[in-house]
Amino acid sequence: MNLLIWLTILALVRHTLSTPGTSWWLLGASSTVEQLMRDDVTTISYKAICQNQMYLVDKQKDLCSTDRNILKTVAEGAALGISECQHQFAGSRWNCPIATNSTSLFGPVLTVNSREKAYVHAISAAGVAYSVTRGCSQGDISDCGCDKRIKYGPTDGTFEWGGCSDDINFGEKFSREFVDAKETKRTAESLMNIHNNEAGRKHLRDNLQRMCKCHGVSGSCSIRICWRKLPDFRKVGDSLSRKFEGAHMVRMNVRKGRLRPRHRGQKYPTKNDLVYIDQSPNYCDQNSKYGIAGTRGRSCNETSNGIDGCSLLCCGRGYRTMVKEEEKDCRCKFVWCCNVKCERCIEHTEEHICN
Repeated sequence: MNLLIWLTILALVRHTLSTPGTSWWLLGASSTVEQLMRDDVTTISYKAICQNQMYLVDKQKDLCSTDRNILKTVAEGAALGISECQHQFAGSRWNCPIATNSTSLFGPVLTVNSREKAYVHAISAAGVAYSVTRGCSQGDISDCGCDKRIKYGPTDGTFEWGGCSDDINFGEKFSREFVDAKETKRTAESLMNIHNNEAGRKHLRDNLQRMCKCHGVSGSCSIRICWRKLPDFRKVGDSLSRKFEGAHMVRMNVRKGRLRPRHRGQKYPTKNDLVYIDQSPNYCDQNSKYGIAGTRGRSCNETSNGIDGCSLLCCGRGYRTMVKEEEKDCRCKFVWCCNVKCERCIEHTEEHICN
């Protein structure tokens, strides 16, 4: 690919993403980043590519410029967070939708400092820490590798630290510097975002796994060598979802410059808790101001009593049932030798749609 084409791509990125309010979250949904980070990019240095990402603030551009693979790694972390958010909220009234024709990825709904915004911040900060930590262990990032310090940590006497532990310290530090970079003013919103970002990273650390391997004569397992490994990211998403249900409503203590419970008598949130300032908007009905599509036309679960059930998801408006016909292979038999013969059958399925 020649220089003129790359400059054209960069110009398009600058034009479409230079609107105020843009966010690094766009990395998680941008195919442009994959194009820019291909192995055959030789005409423009990765540092120039970083400087041309207009949805990054200056500190994020500088961090991006420290390594060729950082932008790609952060993009993978952002995509991981978005995917997990959509999995966790798939059956909810707000299902973590990606906005079209928007520079903020999630649309104007996250201008409300709601518990949904709290979850997005937490899961995306955890996603970046996860992706960077994994990149360190895989040798994709030059400034880090395995965590050597953990070998000196306390044990219960039944194992020894060894192997290649995932360097969560580097991943957390990078996530903190990159994700929190826009929170430069000490406002209630900024304090809320920083708290939730840190909560996401803490849930990642708390879910790290200890992996062990036995060593010894004739399988005696006289020595167990253990190392620390990243969990399946689903565990982090599940853990944060439980905190979403019990998120703390807070307000800012202006004199002390920190968040405190909204109402007297409420407990202060811990570092693991999610916090929010504003009540969530109504997700039942379409709202163009916040880019909310509403739940009309959504599929619901007729047999569920949960939020995905037709009663709650449809917000009391009722639902209609549609019967679908689909032709599928059926009554398949193995015929010697070596074929499988099937009949074609019509299968009827019901789908329930919110009014």
